[in-house]
Amino acid sequence: MNSKGNIILGVTGSIAAHRAVDLCSLLTRAGCEVHVVLTADAQRFVTAVPFQTLSRQPVITDLYDTAGGWQPTHIQLADQADLLLIAPATAHTIARLAHGLADDALTCIALALRPEASVLIAPAMNGKMWLHPATQANVSLLRQRGVEFLGPDAGLLACGYEGVGRLWPVEQIAARALERLQQALPPPDAPPQPGPP
Repeated sequence: MNSKGNIILGVTGSIAAHRAVDLCSLLTRAGCEVHVVLTADAQRFVTAVPFQTLSRQPVITDLYDTAGGWQPTHIQLADQADLLLIAPATAHTIARLAHGLADDALTCIALALRPEASVLIAPAMNGKMWLHPATQANVSLLRQRGVEFLGPDAGLLACGYEGVGRLWPVEQIAARALERLQQALPPPDAPPQPGPP
């Protein structure tokens, strides 16, 4: 594992998905090991090629993708992850996470994460969708479970509306992800912790 930490970057089906390419680049250049997971809807906006090139890692696009060995890829990634970062996150993905649905690689990884791993979600959607009581209830439920939400910002949205729903600036998302990793990981020269007796 890289000394800066192991990040799973989940990208979902939002027009803001193209900005996740820059986010992947920022995190990789910061010294993180980044494993990108694209949902089926995300692949309508972006392809795996730029993520694979920038992360220097295979990109997961399907629950049944294999990385070699006997262990399912989504379990292997979940076991290694220090941080799950979903950016952009749609209302649909947030709802699936809140209710424990696991029907693709990203949601299966989310359920299989180690308890020590952090979860950051950066929403991007139409303002009315963000403010809908169902979405707000799902956000509240995830926050109760320790999930941290980054944004969304207010401004002109891709759908033409003005409102809250823009993806946070990727520089700020990357900075917060690195802060969470620094808080969670021991310093490089820290002595190993003793195991259970």
